[in-house]
Amino acid sequence: MSNLDVKRTAKLFIGGAFPRSESGRTYEIFDKNKKFVANVALASRKDARDCVVAARSAFTKWSEATAYNRAQVMYRVSEIMQGRREQFIEELSYWTKSKKEAEKEVDEAINRMVWFAGWSDKLAMVTGSNNPVAGSFFNFSVPEPTGVVATIAPEKSPLLGLVETIASAIVSGNSVIVIASETQPLAAVSLAEVLATSDVPAGVVNILTGSYKEIAPWLASHQDVNALDLTGVDKKSIAQELENQAAINLKRVLRPNTKLDGLTRIKTFLETKTVWHPRGF
Repeated sequence: MSNLDVKRTAKLFIGGAFPRSESGRTYEIFDKNKKFVANVALASRKDARDCVVAARSAFTKWSEATAYNRAQVMYRVSEIMQGRREQFIEELSYWTKSKKEAEKEVDEAINRMVWFAGWSDKLAMVTGSNNPVAGSFFNFSVPEPTGVVATIAPEKSPLLGLVETIASAIVSGNSVIVIASETQPLAAVSLAEVLATSDVPAGVVNILTGSYKEIAPWLASHQDVNALDLTGVDKKSIAQELENQAAINLKRVLRPNTKLDGLTRIKTFLETKTVWHPRGF
């Protein structure tokens, strides 16, 4: 008796749980040969709002965790990714030109998670400063996370791009809502399973699948979202409209096609607080 070919029905990742879209909608995805692969949840604006609530609820605990603890948690994510390496390779192979290309992306994604984790306890020293002032005062500038970051992951490099957008935001204490690749979402769903079984607090990372053109406007205009990463937006007109909506509450915006090194990307979602303190004599 042959085994049944059980097709996957991928769900969303919101607040540490895996709900279906509140609308009940799904869509089909196909591989490079136009063969059916899986059904995937089609997120709605209500799902996006639920993500904002979850991300805001998780922000305080995550941002107040020690830098050392955040690094440990992110390193644990990379460990579990390594254990599921073959699964990630198989899922990317549906769309890559070769298995070797898929292997390269998976290995780079794991390495990138480790790299960002290593920055956690170094950010304060690199981006902060002890400022010289005239007077009997100490003056310090220290980095702080921006808050809730909504990001659109790139359609290409659906795992590596996803890891970079997530890790660069959460390493400093932000919480994240990410819209995964619409046509190649399986690696994102598997990454959500990794996050759920690691030590990442529920709500720190929330992953939506579906069309960013439908979901992103609600995140861009949401008053409780503090920053917007438009990396995965493929049309200039859409990016401009989202940026206009983000201006309602002065969100930080990372524009598409902006070439950044990893540290600069981290700094994009940081605020700087300057503190004055009297000297004791």
